[in-house]
Amino acid sequence: MFWWLTIPAVVASNVLPAYTPNSANGLTTFNAGGCSSCHAVPGQPDRLKLGGGLAIPSPFGTFRVPNISPDPADGIGRWTEAEFVTAMLEGTSPAGRHYFPAFPYASYRHAKVEDVRDLFAYLKTLAPVSGKAPDHDVPFPFNVRRNVGIWKFLFMDGKPFAPDPARSAQWNRGAYLVNGLGHCAECHSPRNFLGGIVAAQRLAGGPNPEGEGWVPNITQKRLGEWGAKDFAYFLETGQTPEGDTAGGSMARVIRNTSQLKPEDRAAMAEYLKSLPPVEGPPRPKKATKSQSPDSG
Repeated sequence: MFWWLTIPAVVASNVLPAYTPNSANGLTTFNAGGCSSCHAVPGQPDRLKLGGGLAIPSPFGTFRVPNISPDPADGIGRWTEAEFVTAMLEGTSPAGRHYFPAFPYASYRHAKVEDVRDLFAYLKTLAPVSGKAPDHDVPFPFNVRRNVGIWKFLFMDGKPFAPDPARSAQWNRGAYLVNGLGHCAECHSPRNFLGGIVAAQRLAGGPNPEGEGWVPNITQKRLGEWGAKDFAYFLETGQTPEGDTAGGSMARVIRNTSQLKPEDRAAMAEYLKSLPPVEGPPRPKKATKSQSPDSG
């Protein structure tokens, strides 16, 4: 039963119909998906230099982002389109192994196949970057890839995005971008001890999965005073209505959302503004001097 449940899913090339990719839409998909936030080579200004190498700490070990440039030796230059679609939608590598869910395929799973194919076409237009990222540093038993199949069975929703007919086209576009390509819930939601998103507190914030700080609640429980225009302006500039500026990993996200069309940011804003208030997990109280473990 374990072996059957953990078989890596694959999208066969013969199930993909004939298609002429739209690389312009691929650029939109690239920006909406935040690809450069993780895959750009750290420490240099070119967000299209997708040689990977970024280290992502987590409670399960440190993951290192791979090279997704068109380099044939170190990147995805030799991948087929079906292999790319499989990676994005199923979380399975060309070698037939499960990717760790630090790669947010649980959200990308809801993307349209056409958008993923357009993204692949766009990535092939970028400059190849040589060099492979170091291996992940993940201890046993989390490093057993076959176990990821159980994680997928428990936490990966295989349903494609379904528009809500009671909502506007703009709202549905925003829901698609936020929950699919934008994968906002991957950071802005608390997780259980197995690393799965706590569904009842989706987008309600929680401990930073990278180990430091707190990711804010982005439902109306925390941002009820923000209007739709405030959300859209933040996605464009990183500036909050209170005058603060996005920092940390969110600053990298803004570098991508700022490149989207205004109508896409407006759609995301409309959807985010519509989220009902959800109470997130309690923040740990800051220790006073007398409570500090190293205060003697």
